[in-house]
Amino acid sequence: MGKLNSIVTSSDLVHRGILLFLILLSQYSIEPASCASRVKFLPGFEGPLPFLLETGYVGVGESEDVQTFYYFIESDNNPKEDPLILWLSGGPGCSSLTGLFLEIGPLALKQEEYNGDAPNLILRNQSWNKVSNIIYVDLPVFSGFTYARTELAAQSSDKLLVRQTHQFLRKWLIDHPKFLSNEVYIAGDSYSGIPVPAIVLEIAQGNEEGFQPRINIQGYLLGNPITTRREGNYGIPFAHGMALISDELYELVSGLSAYNILELLCEFDHSLPPLRRSLNEKFSGKHFLKTDLELPNIKCPTYTSFLSAYWANDDNVRTALNVRKGAGHTAPLYKSEECFDMFSRWISKRAL
Repeated sequence: MGKLNSIVTSSDLVHRGILLFLILLSQYSIEPASCASRVKFLPGFEGPLPFLLETGYVGVGESEDVQTFYYFIESDNNPKEDPLILWLSGGPGCSSLTGLFLEIGPLALKQEEYNGDAPNLILRNQSWNKVSNIIYVDLPVFSGFTYARTELAAQSSDKLLVRQTHQFLRKWLIDHPKFLSNEVYIAGDSYSGIPVPAIVLEIAQGNEEGFQPRINIQGYLLGNPITTRREGNYGIPFAHGMALISDELYELVSGLSAYNILELLCEFDHSLPPLRRSLNEKFSGKHFLKTDLELPNIKCPTYTSFLSAYWANDDNVRTALNVRKGAGHTAPLYKSEECFDMFSRWISKRAL
């Protein structure tokens, strides 16, 4: 009897083992082709970083020929319970470093005269990683330190961006299983208003179709997003309709196209609306990967954007971030024209 029980138990264990093996194969049907490193020090910041920073690459696309670079910053509060946010900067084509340094990250560039060394970094008190885990992703391909290994993989479109971001997140979660149960939000600004809702929809549909690992998607966050090229025409009527401006002010500003008179007229500012500009008119001679750029006035709002380009192009910075040699097509964010210029160059297979 004991022997029979032993045989039954052994057989049961064998079947359970096969079942467990099949479940694991199903759960991890997407292979985690990634490479990650912990970063404890950064040029320009004094002392060790007071937060967990990880950088790495995740291969996406056919044969993983798009090597996607990311920065991951763990929550200071409760990483196991706090939401996981995936951030995409706009452009299209701006590095997610702009979101980290200029918008929501724990580090900011100190606005001081550039002296030739890596610009100095300071802590930002209002960083979102105080209450959430954040992945800053360099997509589409050639944004920031993301690169393609083949000419075919260098192609880009909104549809590809949606698919690659979705694949990136599932692969990243396989490599970071402790975040599988965290609530997930997709976030971004500017041009990200176009792909982010589609990314969330694709993730939700993937969950319904049984894609693994399942993503606990909850929604999205957008800051100053683009939804249509014509939306700039509706800002003043919308503000008036929502009683944000008075009837008198509405009548005064209707039909005007003026700069903010309280700010300096800075280099690269332009009097023509974006849709009437030619890429070659102002930026054909600019190469934002070079570090011999002429900086604008330090009082200009765009000054720190240029500092970010100097910082990202510093060899010591790239070593600290574990950036692969040859990767790194960055463009500073100020009004996105140079980002678009860079985008137009690589999509037409011209030298960056």
